[in-house]
Amino acid sequence: MRQVIVTGAAAGIGLATAQRFAQEGYAVASWDVKEGEPQPGGIFQKVDVSNAAAVEAAVEEAASRLGGIRVLVNNAGILRDGQLVKFKEGALAAVMSDEQFDAVINVNLKGVFTCTRAVVPKMIAGGGGVILNASSVVGLYGNFGQTNYVATKAGVIGMTKVWARELGKYQIRVNAIAPGFIATEMVKQMPEKILQGMVGHTPLGRMGQPEDIANAYVWLASDQASFITGTVLSVDGGVVTGT
Repeated sequence: MRQVIVTGAAAGIGLATAQRFAQEGYAVASWDVKEGEPQPGGIFQKVDVSNAAAVEAAVEEAASRLGGIRVLVNNAGILRDGQLVKFKEGALAAVMSDEQFDAVINVNLKGVFTCTRAVVPKMIAGGGGVILNASSVVGLYGNFGQTNYVATKAGVIGMTKVWARELGKYQIRVNAIAPGFIATEMVKQMPEKILQGMVGHTPLGRMGQPEDIANAYVWLASDQASFITGTVLSVDGGVVTGT
């Protein structure tokens, strides 16, 4: 029995990912700050990934109940969008606040660090494992109004490459996925004009589905990807932002 922790698993890409791993026969520990449902044969844990003590406790519980941890999917993330500075009629109208910046850093970047730090000793004890980190196409290309979010997604790519170097000797592979425009509940609430613009920037002519990302995670965790580490897989329909 292989075991996986999926963070941010109550909805969207995280839920689809937890479901796919369950279909593949994994025992799944689904984590989220919101209430959610366990997958068949798995557990649900209410965990704030920015709280190191909570993460440590949840890893201990998951490893004990599931019999170890083989895969970690660092999917949890939040948005607090805003321009760095916004001028209107020649005067400063708004700035990105410290709260906006820090909240996103704490979940999207430090949360990935905290979860991985807690899980790696379990993987080493178990003879290896796979860490999969959620980046984004905006972490590669940048995006208007997302200083905080882009910083975290670029930072995740950097950490992925460091950990691939550090943890390879323990047979732990570390990779990131950079999703494009994915039709999650959060995205579907955007104005229709914005959604059509996203599709217009995507050569394949559609938004991705959460399952597209989940399938990529499952494949990267599998033995078929056993010689892949330290890489970033774009799952984006060919999108190039800002064009």
